[in-house]
Amino acid sequence: MLSNIRECLRASGANLVFLQEVVGANARHQKNISLWPEDSQLEYLADTVWSHHAYGKNAIYQHGHHGNTILSEHPFVAWDNIGASFLNYSQRGFLHGTLTGNIHLISVHLGLFENERLQQVLLLIDYVKRHAPEGALLIIAGDFNDWRKICHRALIEHLQVQAVQEQLNGICARAFPAFYPLLAMDRIYLRGFTISASASIAGESWRDFSDNCALTADIQVRNTP
Repeated sequence: MLSNIRECLRASGANLVFLQEVVGANARHQKNISLWPEDSQLEYLADTVWSHHAYGKNAIYQHGHHGNTILSEHPFVAWDNIGASFLNYSQRGFLHGTLTGNIHLISVHLGLFENERLQQVLLLIDYVKRHAPEGALLIIAGDFNDWRKICHRALIEHLQVQAVQEQLNGICARAFPAFYPLLAMDRIYLRGFTISASASIAGESWRDFSDNCALTADIQVRNTP
């Protein structure tokens, strides 16, 4: 399954990849799965395509941990992982990477409960305002679990971002469940970029290993006067 994920990511042709629930280490899997990679999942997925990558450990358990990841063809000048857990049984966080040119990337995985998500998005808004102030190029992407669009409206209002598919098609992309997408839970938000195209990946091979569709976007840095 992991090799199929890698091939699908490669086939997308993406320069940047934002992933959630990537396994950083898992002693049980390493012991019981014969094809478990010698390197971490992150290094295995990045391989020779994305030379630069960052990982933020969110969920920690006795036999390992997992979290958010960003794969990049371009080098990071800095990165940080911000804890966003407001419930003992729901370990979440934001992974923030900065590329040359002051381009800020944030990989997000919000919680399953509305009050939890509201606290997390307020934390995210405050963090972005302090570390990627107005005018800085910004991409926020991931699984927001925000089908009622409450967090969506807060992000647009306070960070002056635009959701890719809403900007192009007038509606946020329906990404869950992957076999019959009904709910808009996964999004890509941008600030300082123009969008030329966007799509979702929901083919048979993708549905074999994710319950969410993957979203893609072709973007360019916006020319400023």
